[in-house]
Amino acid sequence: MTKLAFIGAGSTIFMKNIVGDMLHFDALKDATIALMDIDETRLAESEAVAKKMIATMGTGATVETTTDQRRALDCADFVVTAFQIGGYDPCTITDFDLPKRYGLRQTIADTLGVGGIMRGLRTVPHLWRVAEDMAALCPDALLMQYVNPMAINTWALAERYPQIKQVGLCHSVQNTVQELAHDLDMDQADFRYMVAGVNHVAFFLKLEDVRGNSLYPRLSDGYRAGRLPKPPLLMPRCPNTLRYEVMEHLGYFCTESSEHLAEYVPWFIKEGRDDLIDQFGIPLDEYPKRCVEQQAAWKEQAKALQSASEIAVPKSHEFAAEIMNAITTDTAYVAYGNLPNTGQIPQLPLGAAVETPCLVDAGGVQPSVVTDIPPQLVALMRSQINVQELTVRALIDQNPDHITHAAMMDPHTAAELDLRQIRALIDDLRAAHGHWLPDWAQLRQAA
Repeated sequence: MTKLAFIGAGSTIFMKNIVGDMLHFDALKDATIALMDIDETRLAESEAVAKKMIATMGTGATVETTTDQRRALDCADFVVTAFQIGGYDPCTITDFDLPKRYGLRQTIADTLGVGGIMRGLRTVPHLWRVAEDMAALCPDALLMQYVNPMAINTWALAERYPQIKQVGLCHSVQNTVQELAHDLDMDQADFRYMVAGVNHVAFFLKLEDVRGNSLYPRLSDGYRAGRLPKPPLLMPRCPNTLRYEVMEHLGYFCTESSEHLAEYVPWFIKEGRDDLIDQFGIPLDEYPKRCVEQQAAWKEQAKALQSASEIAVPKSHEFAAEIMNAITTDTAYVAYGNLPNTGQIPQLPLGAAVETPCLVDAGGVQPSVVTDIPPQLVALMRSQINVQELTVRALIDQNPDHITHAAMMDPHTAAELDLRQIRALIDDLRAAHGHWLPDWAQLRQAA
């Protein structure tokens, strides 16, 4: 009997997607699903939703709930992590408000930049605790982690717990294909593509239709003529114009949305250039706005789901259940996964977390080798890896200086702030986050 341990199951909508997907597979529909969260109210809501999905699908799956991580992990075959250490309030608010005092504006702040660095410092220590418990209680299980900052997390996990089987999973590739199909009036099934890079800064190295024709001329011509992009399908407030602009100059389309990409590079969010903000529709402070809206919407969704006698269980485009099924049944499947670079992208540093197509079967998650990434894309990816590596080194070596060094190397931060401003900002963030950071990273102000 397959067992999934879901750590952070209070993320009810995401839990609904992963568990709901499992119920569509014969090999997984009778699984034991252990839901774990420290928030008992959200955990109870997730339990109710999971049980109603099982009833709707008529499967033999069973649900266990616990606030004890070790109990959830005991004898698990698969582990999913989906948590946010420090939450929206206070940590996300701090990650936005303090940088703004220095003139540093952000959009999402969960992957790179000072927001991504601080989130990594908060997140990795708990991921290490998950890995430590897995080593003791389910050493052969596969950890599928959906937590940002994905690349920092994946890299740091491999450094400290190389024996743990892990893969970082994201939906940026699937979401981008959906958006491109919308822009080009095509069926997603008619796309042929290959993506590689680092999470959120990977690129479509091949993008073709079923006849093998490149779709890049259509994208470029449409953008130059003002026909593309269309109003966005997934994030109505966040137009995709910026990604098209990057494609025009670098030649390839990025996997991550424009509001994310805007803060990974030094070209768009600039002091005194609000014309760029307007031209490309960059949604500053987007993530805090989204958090507030999602929290309000969830209260209504929770009421509706709890009162419903049945819950629809459509299949999502997340990779987790597909991977579980492929491993359990030894059925070949291809997913995009984030893994430590052991040579699958030889143009990038060994050890860095890289995203490539991966073959999944009973042998686990096996990355394919990509050797021909254009040099301008490699250069951009390296600018991201610099920040990721220094953050990981700070965590491994417990060296607070490397937190500041990571921020100094961040493309957007360095384009806006000088060295002394960056150091002062990082000191302020370390002091403000307090106990949410590991002891060595905290900055205690003199009384």
